[in-house]
Amino acid sequence: MLLSLSLIFILGLFLAFVCNKIKLPALIGFLFVGIVLNSLHLIDDKILNISTELRQIALIIILTRAGLTLNIQDLKRIGRPAILMCFIPAAFEMTAVSVLGYYLFNLPFAEALLLGSVLAAVSPAVVVPRMIKMIENGQGIKKGIPQLIMAGASVDDIFVIVAFTTFTKLSTGQSFNAMSLLNIPLAIILGAIAGIITAFLLIKFFKTIHIRDSIKVIITLSVSFLLVALESALKNTIGFSGLIAVMTCGMVILTKYEVLAKRLSIKFSKLWVASEILLFVLVGAAVDITVIRDNILNGTLLIIGALFIRMCGVLVCLIKTNLNKQEKLFCTISYTPKATVQAAIGGIPLALGIASGNLILSLAVLSIIITAPLGAFLMDITNKKLIK
Repeated sequence: MLLSLSLIFILGLFLAFVCNKIKLPALIGFLFVGIVLNSLHLIDDKILNISTELRQIALIIILTRAGLTLNIQDLKRIGRPAILMCFIPAAFEMTAVSVLGYYLFNLPFAEALLLGSVLAAVSPAVVVPRMIKMIENGQGIKKGIPQLIMAGASVDDIFVIVAFTTFTKLSTGQSFNAMSLLNIPLAIILGAIAGIITAFLLIKFFKTIHIRDSIKVIITLSVSFLLVALESALKNTIGFSGLIAVMTCGMVILTKYEVLAKRLSIKFSKLWVASEILLFVLVGAAVDITVIRDNILNGTLLIIGALFIRMCGVLVCLIKTNLNKQEKLFCTISYTPKATVQAAIGGIPLALGIASGNLILSLAVLSIIITAPLGAFLMDITNKKLIK
């Protein structure tokens, strides 16, 4: 296990250095390391067995940092587009994937919907760090562009995962309950309430007991783990989003105790350095090249076609805003990368014995390979040209 970890971090850092030299996103190097190490069986099974949990920890770290950077007043000022970006682009893409899956792969309609829910989620792990960097550099903050994208990308996942749960039941022959769709707004609302309460408790505690910032980070991170664990505990009872709670908690801390938020954000940015390597190497390790070989042509057509429809969904959300054409173009580009959600849920239909499970897994893998590097690369080379 120690050998695997050393190879992951050393090779990850080396490939990131090489990618930076040739003006490519570091995550391309991380994904490549994961694919190669796993194909050579150099990643210990103990790490692979807890890969999902490790990826979730990395996601919690970046969403906590996102909350500590995202000002609630900015979201209020953005208003309607911020709400629409949470579900309209994903709904557009889900619909497009379902239709294309039905015609390109002759999928039953229920399984086509399931495929759409797997592919529709945008990756916060790719998008959020770049939006945080833009906020720190002062790019687009007057119009709230990075705040809009960061908030929307985070809530987008919740919408898609609840839809995935619903369509999984439909594909496995379980009765479809339209009331289950109410779990989407319920999960967001209850998650936000839990995040607000948690933030006030943490602020009160940190103001009462003076401890080092490093200890505050450990406490904040532990509480974030508890909120996500609570989501798992409640999943069969009531809709609740732990990730929304985590992000909301950070936002309230920034609003009510800005000095603490900025100090915690610096600490979390240092944690993200190691977490990012681990996250994308393990996403790369989840990629099975042999699975996608037979479906690469139609799969690529489906992914590109669905992304185009998703971009149209983003433009619909931005109607009657003060963004110019270049800024709207950047928003559409920022909503394209896939990675963490696809790696986490892509294999579930196959494990459940759904007929098209292998196809769904292969297309989830293909979407990561195409969109994560491409989306990150396009964001990196266009943000300074398109956003003031």
